[in-house]
Amino acid sequence: MPITALYASLLAPVFLLLTGRVIRARRAVRVAVGDGGDAVLARRMRVHANFAEYVPLALLLLALAESLGTHAWLLHGLGIALLAGRISHAFGMSQPDENFTFRVAGVMATFWMIGLAAAACLWGVLVRGAGLM
Repeated sequence: MPITALYASLLAPVFLLLTGRVIRARRAVRVAVGDGGDAVLARRMRVHANFAEYVPLALLLLALAESLGTHAWLLHGLGIALLAGRISHAFGMSQPDENFTFRVAGVMATFWMIGLAAAACLWGVLVRGAGLM
């Protein structure tokens, strides 16, 4: 699944960057567990957690759609939407004065990607029969 591998490899550094931001904030305020009431740490934790909550399902759906023979152009469109959406969301939510334009754009891109990838999977199963009987 080379297309899914491409987007997973592009999303991994974003995840590591977000992880590093949480670690740096934890060290700065000397909090090992939780957010210790620190607003910066709490925000960084939520940005990281939001990425971790949505990306695995999105990549799984992308991989399944790819395995079902979905056209490469659609898979790349979905992968680009996921990557751009997660970066946009992380950027918007990371701002001290939250930028809702980037956050909402990121959420919408991610939701559309998940929905379209799920539809591509369903289409692939229905068209191919995929051993449903």
